[in-house]
Amino acid sequence: MNISTKRYLARRAFLRGAGTVLSLPFLEAMVPAFATRAQAAVGESPPRFLAICATLGFHTPFLFPKETGADYTLTPYLEPLKLLKNDFSAISGLQHMEQNGANGHTSEMTWLTSAKHPGLAGFKNTISIDQLIAEQIGSQTRFPSLILGTGSESMSWSASGVPLPAEPSPSSAFRQLFVDGSKVEVEAQVRNLKRGRSILDTVTGQAKKLHDELGKRDQEKLDEYFSAVRDLESRLVQNEEWVQRPKPKIDVKPPTDIQSRTDAIGKMKLMQDLIVLALQTDSTRTITLRLSGMNAVPEIEGVKNDWHNLSHHGQDPAKIEELKVIETAEFTAFADFLTKLKTTQEGGRPLLDSSSVIFGSNLGNASAHQTANLPIILAGGGYKHGRHIAINHEKHVFSNLFVSLAQRMGVETDKFGFSTGALDINQA
Repeated sequence: MNISTKRYLARRAFLRGAGTVLSLPFLEAMVPAFATRAQAAVGESPPRFLAICATLGFHTPFLFPKETGADYTLTPYLEPLKLLKNDFSAISGLQHMEQNGANGHTSEMTWLTSAKHPGLAGFKNTISIDQLIAEQIGSQTRFPSLILGTGSESMSWSASGVPLPAEPSPSSAFRQLFVDGSKVEVEAQVRNLKRGRSILDTVTGQAKKLHDELGKRDQEKLDEYFSAVRDLESRLVQNEEWVQRPKPKIDVKPPTDIQSRTDAIGKMKLMQDLIVLALQTDSTRTITLRLSGMNAVPEIEGVKNDWHNLSHHGQDPAKIEELKVIETAEFTAFADFLTKLKTTQEGGRPLLDSSSVIFGSNLGNASAHQTANLPIILAGGGYKHGRHIAINHEKHVFSNLFVSLAQRMGVETDKFGFSTGALDINQA
């Protein structure tokens, strides 16, 4: 293959002609632009993406330093991360546009999509950044993405704007990741996958006949359905290929699910331990974790009041101090997680170096349900860290960061949601 062809393939993963866009399969000539197993074979770790959202927000005066740049004083929430200071950046000033929605918490729906006016009449969500990445690189691992939560809701949305359920059980997720079924079970699973594909073929054929007879609005709904069917078909084909391969063998005791609904930190830690294993075994490269708040008192020493009520502190000093106990516990658990990623080696380098980790919230001021100046920590990923990066008002679009992260994952795009460009963290 000549040099000009290789350069073209490094820039574009599709062909255009006569109004048609044809996606190309992965070719060896694309190695300069895309992370593959071939890279891992020569000692280069594949990139990973992880987003963790705490839905009740963080009190940002305890998070963001007053100083910008590298010479900043650790804040109460960054204090647990002090030994990891060069492995993360605190990023202030980011937000999505027009997030006023059906209620003060509907911005959870759009944290990874950037769609406007969540939950209001006529709202239709868009694909979340994790699923966009999974569409492009998901075939390289057993699981295109891993969607986890301390509750059943997630932050992940399909290409047709359908919410994807989260796995709330660490033990169930562990079985899916690491426990092989018997020969009979595997054969039954393959039969079910093939049966599912034949049903989809039949239903799709019938639905297409209806399309021309429907009104415009119904045609749009049917098109959304086709999109969802195509997504499911591709997952079924991929699952059929992977189901007959042995799962990774690990010398780790399966987790036991926490039954108490108020042990928020315990659940967070279990999920984070599972994530380390999933990344370490290259079972997936795209993960989301939704940390649910609660209308109850969490099992944290020093906390006596309802968490949701504390998040709406109204600047009451006593409530803020109690809220600080909860949120410090979250950051301490997060520090433990980053430490595990840093001490886990892959090809002679820390797993954290190949893993871009976003930790933050959809609420910049939970007490007032405001979505400006979102609390965001970006860790790992090989970026230049050790700084407080304050984004100026002209460049405050949160989805610009998603563009940069997607590009790093091998997704060839210069736009996501309502982005206005790419936010280059190394140059910010």
